[in-house]
Amino acid sequence: LTPLLLRGLTSPARRLLVPRAQVHSKPPREQLGTMDIAIGLTSCFLCILLPAGW
Repeated sequence: LTPLLLRGLTSPARRLLVPRAQVHSKPPREQLGTMDIAIGLTSCFLCILLPAGW
């Protein structure tokens, strides 16, 4: 009884077509330097750890 009930509940979902997202990857316009990455990581760590009192 249970497999038949589950099959009946999921059969409408099998017919639905889910559209795929049109995601395209492009190279960055400008490369990040070492200093840019260091500043970004430091600010992320400060925003996360400073309010927690670390």
